[in-house]
Amino acid sequence: MISIDSKKLSGPCRCGHNHKMFTRLVRIESGCLQRFDEWMNQAGLTGKRAAVYDENTYAAKGLRRPAAQQEIVLPPKNLHANERATGMVLAQLEEDVKVLIAVGSGTIHDTIRYCAKERGIPFISCPTAASVDGFCSTVSAMTWEGFKKTMPGVAPVMVLADTEVIRQAPLHLALSGVGDILGKYTALLDWNIAHLLTDEFICPVIEDMTRQAVVAVHDSCHQVAKHDPEAFERLTYGLLLSGLAMQMMGNSRPASGAEHHISHFIEMEPESLPLHTMALHGEKVGVGTAIAAGVYHKLAEAEDIRPLLHACVPASDAFFSQIFGVRLQPSVSKENQDDCMTGLSPEKVTECWPAIRKLIQELPTQEELEKLFREIGAKSTLEELNLDPSVLPQLLDYSPFVRNRLTLMRVRRMIGSMR
Repeated sequence: MISIDSKKLSGPCRCGHNHKMFTRLVRIESGCLQRFDEWMNQAGLTGKRAAVYDENTYAAKGLRRPAAQQEIVLPPKNLHANERATGMVLAQLEEDVKVLIAVGSGTIHDTIRYCAKERGIPFISCPTAASVDGFCSTVSAMTWEGFKKTMPGVAPVMVLADTEVIRQAPLHLALSGVGDILGKYTALLDWNIAHLLTDEFICPVIEDMTRQAVVAVHDSCHQVAKHDPEAFERLTYGLLLSGLAMQMMGNSRPASGAEHHISHFIEMEPESLPLHTMALHGEKVGVGTAIAAGVYHKLAEAEDIRPLLHACVPASDAFFSQIFGVRLQPSVSKENQDDCMTGLSPEKVTECWPAIRKLIQELPTQEELEKLFREIGAKSTLEELNLDPSVLPQLLDYSPFVRNRLTLMRVRRMIGSMR
C-alpha cells in the first residue's frame, strides 16, 4: 500500500516558486475501491455523482464499480480523447451532477478532466490500468480537429488506484506505462538542455520527483512482465508521481520532450506519411525514446560543434504544408508562431556544447533501451509499431513542431552534416 499526501507538495519551494497542488490524496492499494464512500467522505466530496467508463472497463474482471447516481458507458470502438468523446459525455451528463468519476485508463481520464473543467465540478480518478502518466495532470492531451494538443482541464481531487484491478488488465497496457515513464530519460535531458541554452526555468524538486518515478519503474519493469504485485504497485506509483510533478509544474515539461513529440506526430497521422498504427501512446513514447537517444548520442560524438552550426531559420507555412498537409498546417503554424528557438545563436550552442555532451553521456543508449524493451516484451522499434522505418528522417525533422518547446531534436535543425 502506498499513500501520497500530495497537499505537502503545495506551497513555497526552494526553487523560489509557489507550487499549486490540486490533488489532495493518492491511494495505491489492492481493494481500495471497496472503500470508495469512505474516501469520498474523508475528502469532503458530496452531491450527485456520475461515473464514466468505456464498455470494456465497465465489464473488467474484479472491478468494484464506485457507487454513482449516473453511469455513462462509452463505446470503445474508435474512442479517443477528442471533441467526439467529450461531446458524448457532456450530452449525457445530467445537470445536477456535482462530482465526476473517471474509471479507466488515459482516454477516459483526458476526456473527463476536460468535461469537469467545462462543467466547473471536481473529478475523482480511478485508474484501471497502469498505461500512462497523465492521471494527475491538470491538462487533457487531446486530438482536437486532428491536431494533437493540450486542452484546459482539471486535476483529480483524489486518486484511488486499485492495484488488483490494474494487475488484471492486459499486460500490454502496463508495458505502455513503462514506455511512458522511461520516456522521462529524454524529457528530463531536453529540459536541462533548454535550461542551459535559454535559461528556461527548472525546479530541482520537480526534476527529482520525476527521476524518482523513472527509477521506480526501471527497477521493477522486469517484474511487471511477470505480473508481480509489488512491481505493479511501483509502476503505478511512478506513473502517479510523474503526474504530480507535472501538476506542480503547471505543464508537461518535466515529462514530455522529443520522445513525446515523436509519439504525437505519429498520432496526428499527417497526410503525406504512412503513420497509421494501433499502438498505444506509451508504446510509441518508448520507441520514440530509443530513437531520440540514438540521435542524441550521435550528435554528442562531435567534440567541436562550431563548424557544423548555422543560424536557425524559422519554419514557414510552406515547410509545414509539405508534411502536415492542408488539414493540419494551420494548427501547426499557430503552435509555432512565437518560435521557442528565437534568439538562440550558434555561439550559445557552442558555449554550452561541452555541458550538453556531458548530459547526453548519462542517457541510456538506443541499444540499451531497445534491449530492455525486448526483455520485458514491449515494443522497441518502428517496425514493431507496424510503421515503415523509411519514415524516420521525416519523423525526426518534423516531430519537434507538434509542440513549441525547445528540445535537442529541435536544436538539431541548426546542426549541419551531423543530421
